[in-house]
Amino acid sequence: MIKNLMLRGMPALALAALPLLTAAPTSHADHRPAAAPASTPAAAGASGALGVRAPLPLFEAIDRITVAEEQREGYTRSLYKHWNRGLDATDGCDTRREVILSEALEAPQVTAGCKMSGGLWLSPYDDVTMTDAAGIDVDHFVPLAEVHDSGGYGWDAARREAYANDQASPDTLIAVTAKSNRSKADKDPAQWLPPAAGYHCQYAATWVGTKLRWDLAADEAERQALLGLAEDCPDTTVVYEPAP
Repeated sequence: MIKNLMLRGMPALALAALPLLTAAPTSHADHRPAAAPASTPAAAGASGALGVRAPLPLFEAIDRITVAEEQREGYTRSLYKHWNRGLDATDGCDTRREVILSEALEAPQVTAGCKMSGGLWLSPYDDVTMTDAAGIDVDHFVPLAEVHDSGGYGWDAARREAYANDQASPDTLIAVTAKSNRSKADKDPAQWLPPAAGYHCQYAATWVGTKLRWDLAADEAERQALLGLAEDCPDTTVVYEPAP
């Protein structure tokens, strides 16, 4: 699978793509059409399976997130089975490695067992270039613990696994430096923002789009932090598809 890297503000890489559920735009801010009125009807996705929302101004998208207290009780990371077999069952790559391959600016060589050598990546959290796939982390944009706190506690095992391996959206999973991923941990935007300040608008839009895609809530502190970011991102819009 090849994600639309132009939506991360990076050049696209022409690799052979695995089919996506849809070719819809993502929730990132740049390379976006102008915001459409909220009444714009949803367009059909490339597969016709999911509705694609019209671009929403960031403020309006934030207002669509339910505000609720977080609930951490019962959370363990193992509840969210992640890095399962990827979309291509024949390539030997799990979800994590497929994300790394899809976000490469320069394709690595791939040998048996999905072992990679060479290649080039850019971590948007900290604007750091990476050349060793083994040192790349794949982050859940909305961390698993935050997902649980925000509504995932009510999901069944299949839906938890679907989120943890979501490759139908180019927003849910992202390849970044291990350092930035460890720094972020399970924090929401009220507690952590990427060191690369130029990525903050995209970060807010992607966070909001992912929460809307998976029908997740936000607590009040998180909401206020997102609204604060939106003040500095007047042209940022959000596009998302509801998860099946």
